Order: sequence, then C-alpha cells, then structure tokens
Amino acid sequence: MTEGAITGSMSTGWVRGSRPPTLDQVAELAGVSRATVSRVINGAPTVDSKIRATVENAIAEIGYVPNLAARSLVTRRTDSVALVISESDVRASGAGFLNQVFTDPYFGRITAGAQEVLRRNGIHLVIIPADAAAQQQVVGYLRQGHVDGVLLISSHHTDPLPQQVSGLAIPVVISARPAHRIPASYVDIDQGLGASLAAEHLYARGARRLATITGPLDTAAGHDRLDGFRKTLATHGIADVPYVESDFTRAGGEDAARDLLAGHPDLDGLFVANDLMASGALQVLQDLGRRVPDDVAVVGFDDSSAALACRPLLTTIRQPVEEMAGEMARLLLAHIREPDRLPRSVIFQPTLVVRQSA
Repeated sequence: MTEGAITGSMSTGWVRGSRPPTLDQVAELAGVSRATVSRVINGAPTVDSKIRATVENAIAEIGYVPNLAARSLVTRRTDSVALVISESDVRASGAGFLNQVFTDPYFGRITAGAQEVLRRNGIHLVIIPADAAAQQQVVGYLRQGHVDGVLLISSHHTDPLPQQVSGLAIPVVISARPAHRIPASYVDIDQGLGASLAAEHLYARGARRLATITGPLDTAAGHDRLDGFRKTLATHGIADVPYVESDFTRAGGEDAARDLLAGHPDLDGLFVANDLMASGALQVLQDLGRRVPDDVAVVGFDDSSAALACRPLLTTIRQPVEEMAGEMARLLLAHIREPDRLPRSVIFQPTLVVRQSA
C-alpha cells in the first residue's frame, strides 16, 4: 500500500497523514456499530471473540488510538492497579526495606504472578513500597483514584494499612489472612499444615532434637508456622522445641542459627520458616563443621530460587506464590467489575519438596 492511499477494503474517509482516525472510521472498516467498537476498547466481556478480533484488526490497520482521558471520564477506570508492599515496623523502614523488597524472591514471585493475569486483561501494575514513613502518603495516593484497585502485601498484626485501605472506596485483596476482621478478600496458604509437613518429614528421618527459626511472630506466617511445627512434634512426644525469632532475611537466619547452636549444640533437625533464612543457617552449619543432612537435617519454607542456590539443595515446603498472586489478581478484577461482590478467602495447600538437605 502506497503512502497516501486510503486504507481498508472500503473507504473510511481517512487518508494516511491527515487527521487521526476516529471511532466511527474503525466501526465502518470493521463493519460493526460504533457502540461495538466502544465495547471492545473498554474490554467488555460480552463481545463475541470473532467480532472482537475484527475490530482489533481494524484498529491496528488504520492506527486508531483511543482517547484514554475521555474514556476514563466515562468508565471511571484507570486500567491500572497498585501492588502495595507494606511494612509497618519503623525499624525496618528506609533503604533496608527497599533492599529487601527488591532482593527477596517472594516479592518478585508475587509481582510475576499478578502481572501475568493483569497483562492478559490490559491492566497495568504499579508497584508501591510502603514503609512506615510513607504509609499515609500511599493512602492519600490511593484515595485520589489513581488506580482501580489494590493488591496489598501486609503481614504484621499491627499494620494499620489493611484497615485504612479497606475503608477507602476502592477494591482491595490482601496477600494473607488479616489480623483483624475487615471487609476485604484475601489469599493465603495453610501455614500450619506446611509446618506440620516439615515436622513429620524431619521426624521420619530420625531427628529427635529439633529446633526452628521463625519469622516475626507478629505475623500470621511466623506465628502459624511455629505453632504448626510444635503441635505436630508434640503428637510424637517431643514437647520441648527451642526456637529463635528472626526476620525472614538471610542475615537474620545466620544470626538465629548461631544463637540456636550456641544453646543447643546437639540439635539434629532444623525447620527454618523461609528459604532465605535457611540459606543463612546452612552457611553457619557449614562454618561450624556440621554436615547437612548427616549431622543436622534442614527444611525451609517457600520453594523459592534461594532453595536451589543452597548447597546442599534445600528440602522445603512449597507455597505456589505465583498461583496465589494470580488468584489475588483475578479476585481483584472481579471486585472491580462487580463493586458489590462479597469478600471471600482462598486458601492454597502446601507441599513438601524433598532435596538434599533433609
């Protein structure tokens, strides 16, 4: 097709290089009504797939660009959602928090899983780290309608953000069971069951002097994993299970492992509440000349990339983070489309992944 020729199989009244093509010209080229073109552009699910493809081809052929500003005035949609990563602990704020956000495999997996679903629906993802100093600014941003909904990663029981965001006129889905009853959907894993699987595996291997490194105990994950581990061992007659609380970082795992081994040098089984801390604990065991798994069997939690970077490879409890994040995104889109939809919870099941460390 030569420059200046009229595009399409029929005259659309638009010549390349003249004024931008219009919605009516797309409709004429596609052989459908203007209203049908509008429904395709706005992502209406009721449009037949063949008609949608015809309209999309017409849009591509003449280079039509929707007026997103005008569209947003009509639909009141921004076609974007926020992934808010909340940290209410002042001690964890600042550069250290940002470093954790961008280096912890868990947050990367959450982002990838959510993005996979949102991209297919033409929705942009805005990532917002929200440490204690920035939380009110984030609430203000969300209140101003910059996004259509919020995927909220929040773990600490004292975090005010879940309550504050759920009080805004904006859909929200939370990444874990909230500490307090709030009108919001959430997605979680059966944390206690995962810890129980770790306990049963270590016990079956013959470990009897067991201990655990927990996450922060003011989080559901930290508390429930400790509780599930200890309760399961209690059924086998092991009532005394030492633990050290840590912070889900590799450095925290190293410090906790040193503390545990100083007080319990004969331990032969260790459950660590995430893979990053487990990688730190393995390093300490190696430094102290303890063979894994011959002297100490080690089980982590997450089945993240950190588990495969360990030597020996880490036996761990898998939580399907990408699938969980995808479900969060689907729930959020459903709430955006149906604002009166009732909140619901979705609980995933953990599985044991056996490798070399236990």
